[in-house]
Amino acid sequence: MSKPSKSPTARTMEMLREQGFECGVVERYNSFTMKRHDLFGIIDLIAINPKEEVYGIQCCGTSFSEHDKKILASDKAIICIRSGIILELWGWRKLKVKRGGKAIRYKPRIKRYSVLDFL
Repeated sequence: MSKPSKSPTARTMEMLREQGFECGVVERYNSFTMKRHDLFGIIDLIAINPKEEVYGIQCCGTSFSEHDKKILASDKAIICIRSGIILELWGWRKLKVKRGGKAIRYKPRIKRYSVLDFL
């Protein structure tokens, strides 16, 4: 019996903590509507590091382009960036360790947004 796979948020937090970040989930579940709500509609977790940087990260699995469109359509995203938050999208996917091999690992595809993305 295989163990259940980690969520994209859990994978992201694990990798960030290995890099020395402190992380906190800001996505909330509303049990009445049975929906998840992101901070400002675009952020799943907040991460801070010793360099005094603040990251707002949206995490996803294979639906990278859908989440990218959601962030680019958000009026809050540009406000976050102008406020000094480093806004990123982390999309997790399975990739083979070696070409032609069977072993696979989850690797993130990371996109960092800038003011230029919204002009």
